[in-house]
Amino acid sequence: MARRALQEINAGSMADIAFLLLIFFLVTTTMDQDIGILRQLPPPVPDDMEKPPEVKMRNVYEVLVNSNDQLLVEGKRMDLKDLKNGAIEFYTNPTNSADLPQLTHITAGMVQENLARLKQALQQNPTSNDLKSKLKQWQQKEIAIELVGEYDELPSSALISLQNDRGTSYKTYISVQNELSSAVNSLRDKLSQEKFGVAYSELNPSREEDKPKIKAIRAVYPQRISEAEPKDLGS
Repeated sequence: MARRALQEINAGSMADIAFLLLIFFLVTTTMDQDIGILRQLPPPVPDDMEKPPEVKMRNVYEVLVNSNDQLLVEGKRMDLKDLKNGAIEFYTNPTNSADLPQLTHITAGMVQENLARLKQALQQNPTSNDLKSKLKQWQQKEIAIELVGEYDELPSSALISLQNDRGTSYKTYISVQNELSSAVNSLRDKLSQEKFGVAYSELNPSREEDKPKIKAIRAVYPQRISEAEPKDLGS
C-alpha cells in the first residue's frame, strides 16, 4: 500500500506570529534608564550686564570631598550626617553670624520702590537686557511678598560651592548632592506648610493655582549649588 505524503507546514504564518510577538515585547518591556541629578543652569549673561561685585567669603559655603570620601566643609572636617544642618544654617544665618551671609529683609515698600525705579529706567533705555533681568527679579519678589509676606533674602552672590576629587566614589557624590538638596527642600517645605498648609513637594507645577506659590517659595529659598570640575584634592 502506498504511503501518504506528509503535508508541508506553512511557515509563513509562523513568521508573522514571531514578528508580532517581537513587537509586543519591544512595546511592553521597560528599559533601565540612567537617572541624573536635576540642575537648572543659570541663563546666559547679557552683554550689557554690569560687572558683578566681588564675592565675599562669607557668601560661599565651601564643601570639599576628597578621594577617601571625607568632607571638608568651610575648612573643617564634617560628617555627612551634619551636612544638611550646616547648609540650612548657611541659608538662614539664625544667629546673624559675621561668617555667614548677611540677609536682606525684603518689604513691600522696598519692592514697589525698586519696581518703579526700574520701569522708569526701562522707558529711557528699553533695549537694556540688564534692566529687564532686574525688573523680572523684582517682579518675582513682588509675587513672594503678596503670597508669603516679608522675608529675609540671601545675597545674590551667596551659593554652595561643591568640589569633588577625581577619586570620590559615586555613592558619596550622590549622598552629598542629596544632603545639600535636602537642606533647601526642607526649608521650602516648612515655609510652604506655614503659608499654604501643604508641603512644597506637594505643589504641582502643572496646576495654575500652584505656579505662583512655587515661584514665591523659590524666591525666598533659591537653590544655588555650584559644582566645579573634579580635581585631585588628595586624601
